[in-house]
Amino acid sequence: MSDVQETFISHLIELRDRLIRSIIAVIVTFLCLVNWARDIYTLLATPMLAALPKGGQMIATDVGGAFFVPMKVTLMLAFLIALPYVLYQVWAFVAPGLYAHEKKLTLPLLVASVCLFFVGMAFAYFIVFPTVFAFVNKFAPDGVAVMTDIDKYLSFVMTTFIAFGITFEVPVIVIVLVRTGLVSIAKLKEARPYVIVGAFVVGAVFTPPDVLSQFLLAVPLWLLYELGIIIAGFISKPVEAEPNNEHQLAGAVDMERELGEAEADTRKP
Repeated sequence: MSDVQETFISHLIELRDRLIRSIIAVIVTFLCLVNWARDIYTLLATPMLAALPKGGQMIATDVGGAFFVPMKVTLMLAFLIALPYVLYQVWAFVAPGLYAHEKKLTLPLLVASVCLFFVGMAFAYFIVFPTVFAFVNKFAPDGVAVMTDIDKYLSFVMTTFIAFGITFEVPVIVIVLVRTGLVSIAKLKEARPYVIVGAFVVGAVFTPPDVLSQFLLAVPLWLLYELGIIIAGFISKPVEAEPNNEHQLAGAVDMERELGEAEADTRKP
């Protein structure tokens, strides 16, 4: 019992140390970037500033908004830059408890998940934001000055980044479901109509209330689902060959028994 307690405490100590290292990495990266906080926010706001009518600008309605919003953006960027090191700490803590075949599956999926999340964020920044902002601002009535609050803009950007980042994780989720045997590829294909409807529902919930932004989220979600099915079909293990091998082995055993009995009969006087 004492050995179990010592092992549990040692795991807690290791977890604490790795959490502290991850937090220190994020803080150090943040301190290195804090001098350029204004420029970082300007870079984040570029899609909106480019879509505003001539003379349009963004505003800060809170007392500390002009200070805290750039700090939040810089902290978010610091976390993304330090994310590879943070994930290394997570992997170093979890890996000793995994089997060899689990490591072969977990590590590639972890790397793919991070890369796909970044791709989803990039897709939102370079394609979705310019398209949606230009489309929405064109409908501003005459005499209405479009001035977006920087705090609300940050909230919108964060929600959109998370929505598109999770959306681009769909292939990984599909592969995990197939590899673990929870869902078959045939069932995933049968669920295709429901996935398409669900994709447009998700697009309506996590995007502004316009058809264009909903379409820009729903279509990639559906296409990534199809991509996950294709990849899962290539890497899934064949499960139908085992019963055939068993039948062949049983047949060989029966044939060998019959030959043995026939040979014994011929030796009888």
